[in-house]
Amino acid sequence: MSEEILFDGDEHPHLLLVDDDPTFTRVMARAMTRRGLRVSIASSADEGLMLAKQDSPEYAVLDLKMEGDSGLVLLPKLLELDPEMKVLILTGYSSIATAVEAIKRGAQNYMCKPADADDVLVALLSDRAEIENLVPENPISVDRLQWEHIQRVLNENDGNISATARALGMHRRTLQRKLQKRPVKR
Repeated sequence: MSEEILFDGDEHPHLLLVDDDPTFTRVMARAMTRRGLRVSIASSADEGLMLAKQDSPEYAVLDLKMEGDSGLVLLPKLLELDPEMKVLILTGYSSIATAVEAIKRGAQNYMCKPADADDVLVALLSDRAEIENLVPENPISVDRLQWEHIQRVLNENDGNISATARALGMHRRTLQRKLQKRPVKR
């Protein structure tokens, strides 16, 4: 699927991205726009609900854990606005309990981070998820997740450590120490 236009012509479905990670939303929004979607970004559940009321999206990608209300709290509010909306819950902290709760509340799918644009589109466009397939048997460790996120942000900043440290909100020396360590095992 990689970078190909999925929606073209006059069809530009609206996607609402609600995540408190500005780097993730910027990268995901750019990738989804290239695939022909119209993208709105919100950094909180309240902001996401306000945007959805102004212009109802066909699709929504919600972060599970954010400052304020979680994606699970926002989910039924969005579906109340439009029961046909397809909603994906994304999380870096997957568990069977949250996956079950997300599907019960009406999510189309539930996915563990890191996820790229193609993974997100497949999850949004597929049939409703089966709960037993949502959480991997050996979920990625928090340390590995952090290491992969640092690598992604470093790549986005063309290897510039100072810019990466600013984007991550961390001291440059702390980032340099983390980069000198070997990749964390899953």
